[in-house]
Amino acid sequence: MTVAPLAPYPATRLRRVRQADWSRRLVRETTLTPSDLIWSMVVHEGEGRVPVASMPGVERLSVAECAKAAVEARDLGIPCIAIFPYIDGAKKDATGAMAADPDGVISRAVRAMKDAAPEVGIMCDVALDPFTDHGHDGLIKDGDIDNDSTIEKLVEQALVQTRAGCDILAPSDMMDGRVAALRSALESEGFQKTMIMSYAAKYASAFYGPYRDAIGSGKLGTLGPADKKTYQQDPANTDEALREVALDIAEGADMVMVKPGLPYLDIVRRVVDEFAMPTFAFQVSGEYAMIMAAAANGWIDEQRAILESLGAFKRAGADGVITYFAPRAARMLGA
Repeated sequence: MTVAPLAPYPATRLRRVRQADWSRRLVRETTLTPSDLIWSMVVHEGEGRVPVASMPGVERLSVAECAKAAVEARDLGIPCIAIFPYIDGAKKDATGAMAADPDGVISRAVRAMKDAAPEVGIMCDVALDPFTDHGHDGLIKDGDIDNDSTIEKLVEQALVQTRAGCDILAPSDMMDGRVAALRSALESEGFQKTMIMSYAAKYASAFYGPYRDAIGSGKLGTLGPADKKTYQQDPANTDEALREVALDIAEGADMVMVKPGLPYLDIVRRVVDEFAMPTFAFQVSGEYAMIMAAAANGWIDEQRAILESLGAFKRAGADGVITYFAPRAARMLGA
């Protein structure tokens, strides 16, 4: 974009349009609304709500509470909810077998939420890490994450989620070729309407720690012989992200995602400029926890920081944001 030359001061006074709330709103370049938000939510197999210690204000919800949350999302104007499971450690194994259980907590939550608020979209994480006893996103063979056998398990998991009523599959595993395998399976099973939002540029980040606490795999990721850095992206790379995104689009992704969010706004901008595809950012657990911790210490204004951080994604070009702040932000935006 070419910026028009400006007349010198005092003919140009850029503060003129900033002097009142109405004029600031009139010339605002980006706008954040509840429709830009996807509510990130953790569901557990028990009853009620269980606070997540490392994420003040976030709770694991029972299936019944998830259904209530879907109604809340509808009433707040939040169009979609992304759900993630907390599984009893005794039910986990090396292969993540529970991921494909048609009566598992994710399937039950999807059905309950769709019954309660069918107008709200449901997005399901396609990955094995919440279900494996080693905490990795795939199957370990000979000290490494085996790409192709992992994809077979992911397809089983995704079809179970789709049959339960999931609207968007979100593969977060970062296995090569998984989007093509999912799209092929969906087509062959008659699920042509099911969308795929790929975690196309997912980095091996330090900002995931509280999430692993929330889903109960906080310490497990360090126990396996493999390393998440062998499948998640190097934080130093940008061109690699474009190659990942290009492949996922070519394989049938309807939407793409950059994760984490704020540390990777440059990646969001590059993806949007390069592909003009629906692009989302994930404001991850570590980003949430930092804002809440700083606010709890009185170092920042909590509400302003929440909206400013979410607005940054829109300014970078994202179509929407997956965030744990969704219901709070929607209330603030609707006030």
